[in-house]
Amino acid sequence: MKVFKSGDPWASVVIVLTVGLFGLSLAVKGFTHELLLDAGVFLVSVKLILMAVKNAAAEQRLELHLSQIKELLVANSSQDVIGEGQSTGNPSSRIRQIC
Repeated sequence: MKVFKSGDPWASVVIVLTVGLFGLSLAVKGFTHELLLDAGVFLVSVKLILMAVKNAAAEQRLELHLSQIKELLVANSSQDVIGEGQSTGNPSSRIRQIC
C-alpha cells in the first residue's frame, strides 16, 4: 500500500490499530446491527488518513511551485539589474523591459 510507504509512521499505526480493533469487535459482537456502526468508524478513520496523505502531497506541490516562483523572481531581478545599466532613464521604456 502506498499509505504505508508515506513519511508519516503514525498513519500506519492508526491504520493497523483501527483494523485490529475492527477485527476484534467483529469477533466479539459477530455480524449484528452494531457492525454497521463499527464499519462507519473504520471508514471515517481511513478517510481522515487518506485526506492527511492528500494534504501532504498538496503541500509538497505548493512548496515546489513556491520555490520555482522564487527562482523566477531571482532571475527576473538579476535581469532588472542588467537592464538598468542599459536603460536611458525613460520610465515607459523601463516598464516595457519589465513586462
